[in-house]
Amino acid sequence: MLLAAAFMIASAPAAYADGPSGPASDTAIAENSREEAKGPGAGPEQQPAQPEQTSQPEQQPEQPEQTTQPEQQPEQQPVQPEQPAEGMIASGGRYIDPTKPMVALTFDDGPYAPVGNRIMDSLEQHNGRATFFVVGSRVPSYQAEIKRMHNNGHEIGNHTYEHKYLNKLNAAQIRSQIDRCNQTVAAVTGEAPALVRLPGGNKNNTVLANINQPIIMWNIDTLDWKTRNAASSVQKVLGSVKDGDIVLMHELYTASGDAAVTLIPALTERGYQLVTVSELARFRGGLSIKGVYYSFPK
Repeated sequence: MLLAAAFMIASAPAAYADGPSGPASDTAIAENSREEAKGPGAGPEQQPAQPEQTSQPEQQPEQPEQTTQPEQQPEQQPVQPEQPAEGMIASGGRYIDPTKPMVALTFDDGPYAPVGNRIMDSLEQHNGRATFFVVGSRVPSYQAEIKRMHNNGHEIGNHTYEHKYLNKLNAAQIRSQIDRCNQTVAAVTGEAPALVRLPGGNKNNTVLANINQPIIMWNIDTLDWKTRNAASSVQKVLGSVKDGDIVLMHELYTASGDAAVTLIPALTERGYQLVTVSELARFRGGLSIKGVYYSFPK
């Protein structure tokens, strides 16, 4: 049931480094804020770095499409599940049927409320949940969104504090990036992320030795950071999706939000339950602290 784990496995809004996922280099962050109003990005389109040991390289997004002040939104109340059918299991404010197909949608590089709240609106309308791998330095500016994620049964994952490529850091720096993100999220929600996604998917033995949380990769990459085309992202998912897949998208782009609100009902109509990574793992054999996971097939 569990795909074998591979054991080789942006402060201000974080800068974006050249490479596959979320905020990148330290210089890019300043440019990033200026570029948000005209489209996602911290300047010129970033090209994905070559991950050292990944299944498929996560692509490098740029930055949010708008510059926003810390959003002030009313705190969401937890969603209450309806009455279950026989065999259903309560999780995340709704019920899951462990015998039916599941897919985990994941969104990197947020939080970014203009996109993230659209995604959550659609998910909650269709009894779905997702995992948001957030950059810790962005969290203080989007606390209401983070609280909504937590309260409504979505999962918050760790995407480092500044979106540093961990394979370029020493052991102490790696631990600092992970610990600071965990602490920043916990200061808002009361709970630290359980899962980690590596910026760019980049890893080496030093990275693996200094992260004591499950590392989550992906097996469907929409390339939304590059195309910024909703139809393309939708096609990449619907053209290959199967039970147990982990889909990589990004929270920074309007086009990614457009794709998500199309994919969510489409996947539901195909019979897929939209679950968090931890929910998927729960019904597919579980997680280990040093595991690296790309999907959870039945």
